[in-house]
Amino acid sequence: MSGPMSMPALSTPGVSASDLASGAAAKGKLPKAHLDDKAIDKAAKEFEGQFVSQMLTQMWQGIETDGYFGGGNGEEMFRGLMINEYGKQIAQSGKLGIADSVRNAMLKMQEV
Repeated sequence: MSGPMSMPALSTPGVSASDLASGAAAKGKLPKAHLDDKAIDKAAKEFEGQFVSQMLTQMWQGIETDGYFGGGNGEEMFRGLMINEYGKQIAQSGKLGIADSVRNAMLKMQEV
């Protein structure tokens, strides 16, 4: 760093600055990351869980709560956590098939 306002050099793991400058990424000459099947399955399930949670969040926005056993600050605080757990459980069931599609796409990206 040459001065107080200079920015640190950014690096990409496994990619040299000369590869970036020469456009090797655009030419497809850079090494591809290879993940094991467990990591791919986990990432695909997590993606599906987040996707479902986002859909459920939109669905639950219009739901009013009753005054006797719900509502208030507590429900507002914990509704997001509950929806995230619903998303995870739906993803774990495997019935939507989103994780399968994501997994196949990730495997296809790793093909040489």
